Amino acid sequence: MRHGTESLMNKLLKSAIWVAISLLGAWALAKIALQRGESLSAIWFVLAAVCVYLVAYRVYSAFIAAKILALDDMRATPAERHDDGRDFVPTNKWVLFGHHFAAIAGPGPLVGPTLAAQFGYLPGTLWLIAGAVLAGCIQDFIILFCSIRRDGKSLGEMAREEVSRRGGFIAQIAVLAIMVILLGVVALVVVNALKSSPWATFTLAMTIPIALVLGLYLRFLRPGRVLEASLIGVALVLFAVVAGQWVADSPSWAHAFTIGGVPLAGALMVYAFAASALPVWLLLAPRDYLSAFIKAGAIFSLAAGILLVRPHVLMPPLTRFIDGSGPVFAGKIFPFCFITIACGAISGFHSLISSGTTPKMILRESHARFIGYGAMLLESFVGIMAMVAACAMPPGVYFAINSPSSIVGGTAEAAATTISGWGYPLAAQTMTDLAHKVGEITLLNRAGGAPSLAVGMAQIFSSTIGGDRLLSIWYHFAIMFEALFILTVLDAGTRVGRFMIQELGGRVWKPFARTGWMPGILLSSAIIVGMWGYFLYQGVVDPLGGINSLWPLFGISNQLLAAVALVVATTILLKMGQMRWVWVTLAPTAWLAIVTMTASYQKVFAADPRIGFLSYANVLAAQIAAGKIPAAKLVDTQRLIFNQRLDAGVTIVLALMVLVLIVEALIQWYVILSRQTAPVLHESPYVATQWLPGFSGAAQGDD
Repeated sequence: MRHGTESLMNKLLKSAIWVAISLLGAWALAKIALQRGESLSAIWFVLAAVCVYLVAYRVYSAFIAAKILALDDMRATPAERHDDGRDFVPTNKWVLFGHHFAAIAGPGPLVGPTLAAQFGYLPGTLWLIAGAVLAGCIQDFIILFCSIRRDGKSLGEMAREEVSRRGGFIAQIAVLAIMVILLGVVALVVVNALKSSPWATFTLAMTIPIALVLGLYLRFLRPGRVLEASLIGVALVLFAVVAGQWVADSPSWAHAFTIGGVPLAGALMVYAFAASALPVWLLLAPRDYLSAFIKAGAIFSLAAGILLVRPHVLMPPLTRFIDGSGPVFAGKIFPFCFITIACGAISGFHSLISSGTTPKMILRESHARFIGYGAMLLESFVGIMAMVAACAMPPGVYFAINSPSSIVGGTAEAAATTISGWGYPLAAQTMTDLAHKVGEITLLNRAGGAPSLAVGMAQIFSSTIGGDRLLSIWYHFAIMFEALFILTVLDAGTRVGRFMIQELGGRVWKPFARTGWMPGILLSSAIIVGMWGYFLYQGVVDPLGGINSLWPLFGISNQLLAAVALVVATTILLKMGQMRWVWVTLAPTAWLAIVTMTASYQKVFAADPRIGFLSYANVLAAQIAAGKIPAAKLVDTQRLIFNQRLDAGVTIVLALMVLVLIVEALIQWYVILSRQTAPVLHESPYVATQWLPGFSGAAQGDD
């Protein structure tokens, strides 16, 4: 009787706690959405995000895991059935969570929300929270589950098997093309971040030997001692961060680690090749795991700083630029807010990791919920912190940093006059003083989001520790932190690209598809590195060439990829007989299809030359015909015309490929729902696990 009473009391207490969390989250969201006319504390952003994430993970992800996917820990995963010590490696769930989070959390959740802040804090914040819970986490979780049940097959291969051969093959080509664009853009961002920062270059370089030591330590010296190895690895990484400042302050060492764009591009290619070809336990997993500590540590420290300092959000909830006239980027709030904020809400790149490295390393099916759904929640929180950092600075400063000189002017005085005329007061001396405090010559016209995010983070950190005298240190730490975020996408993405190349090559010659065949590994790694490396090199040596010409496609191509992933997930759920719950993936699929197709159409055909590729090309061509372009700039202008038309063509091709897949999927859905033929799932045969309960990895288990 007493035991029953205690059990009832515990249930009531737990229920009361979850009700309190839900009410607090609802109240915080209401404050963000409805408060007008007075300043809003950034604390509400932290509370809203954390409370919604906790409830979503506790309720929604548990519902999906139990009712829709029926995760089965008694079923052997690919890591157990195909353990080869190279790609299929049973990995402790915390180590794998670190790898997965580090691999998916690239520039998107940092830069996207920062740029979208030009619309105000409200639309981006709501999309980051709702988009992650209802779309991004769903995509990552379900695609990871589907790949686990199919021996770790890639998204493109699953599309070919589950949707149709024709649609799937087109999807594979589209996915590979998008992957090359994404990796090329990410690599160029890393090069641009590192070539001016010896601190960042040294720190990132040191994470490679530290990761190798950690991998060998866990594999041979102290197998299973994850906590012990983590403490050693984190201590070494933190020392590398501190030592990076010493390197930057030393003239001789700073010179040694101030490397040009071309050598950096070559070094990135060599590193990515090694991360793709070496066993996953040796370099990729431990480096990403260590990177996750710095990523999560910095973000949670930023959240703690917000709770301690209680800064106010100075950006209004909605700005005058929701009409599409924004200086940071052109386009109305729909669809471009949902294209600019990709990672952090939903990102197609995540589906490649969820069907690439992670499913080959997971120990139990139940870990898919923690890793797939949970890691995406953490990335969404990164996006919320980036939004707060951008919106906590004065709007005038934000627009001065992120707007190009063609709009606001190239001098502090011109920028101050223009931006003040928009209704966001700014003094020219403010920008001069701020640049001096962070150790930069100027902060004007630093478009791209990264510098303004670093300023926002530095201001919050310096308000907690050190004040203005440490502002420059915090600023350069933030720049290093952003570069660290991005590099982990490059190495994991290259390995996933290698898997895609092997799957496609296996159509021609079957041995090439074997992930354990060393000649195939080396050749496919070289091919994928060569593909994005070519665009990177051309972009480094030519401001108008290589990946620079494809840069505008980054956001749209990433979201088109997410549409592909959700179409595949919806098809598989229908084949599983989950018609009752198919809205879980069908609703975000429909929303994303509308957003991506609208954005693709506008980017190609919009009459506004700041939005439409073709209209901008036509404007430039008309200026040449009218003789308005100086002879010295004629060649560059012709290159710009070619780039705009190239971007339009590539956008059309990618959008048509996705539309073909959607049509093929609709046909498949009709056949399933009309019960014309019995649906065939291409899952691997059921094999019962031989691992005892509590087993957590032969090489990388728990202490």
